[in-house]
Amino acid sequence: MTSELSKLLTAAARGSFPPADGSVTVLPPPSPRDAGVVSFTAHAVVFADVPASWVRERIPPDDLAAPLAPPFLGALGARLGREVHTIDMLTVAEALPGPPPRALTEVTDHDHPRISRALRFRDAVRAWTTADGGTVVVGRGVAGRWEMAVEVDTVAQGRGLGRELARAARHLVPAGEPLWAQVAPGNARSVRALLAAGFRPIGAEALLVPPGERD
Repeated sequence: MTSELSKLLTAAARGSFPPADGSVTVLPPPSPRDAGVVSFTAHAVVFADVPASWVRERIPPDDLAAPLAPPFLGALGARLGREVHTIDMLTVAEALPGPPPRALTEVTDHDHPRISRALRFRDAVRAWTTADGGTVVVGRGVAGRWEMAVEVDTVAQGRGLGRELARAARHLVPAGEPLWAQVAPGNARSVRALLAAGFRPIGAEALLVPPGERD
């Protein structure tokens, strides 16, 4: 069964956003793992096991920044017994047809550090590496959406490999599916790589995770 959050995210990926009216939508969590806040232009969505009245009591009217500000996120974390992971830029791109344009070797060892970490936040995780020090991971994350992450070894940075891997990831998901990527706004190098690979910013997101799961 498709969750309300999944429907909302799919619509946003296609350019149909919630109304920019300064309001806050409260949705049930799509799974026991998922809780957080996603903010679009002048509209925030809280997906967590909390009453809508509790949320609205803690967000001042017309304060568009409040849903992703420390006071509310801290209160939400305390209520849920969770910690704020990070506040990320949320980006999305469409799947691309055919195989990736560069050679990738799939990793089958689930003890691989990048896979082990991804499995804490995603299902159906797969990872690929390149001969020159890159790793791309794809899996199903928040509300079952397809998400990707890229890692480039220090010695291989500065050569455009991150951009190439981000674009390659778009060939690794089913046709017609949007592919999501979260990135810290201060990580300018990764932001530029995602934009160059065709990802577009649509909002910001903060996930709340069980204690000890932030790293």
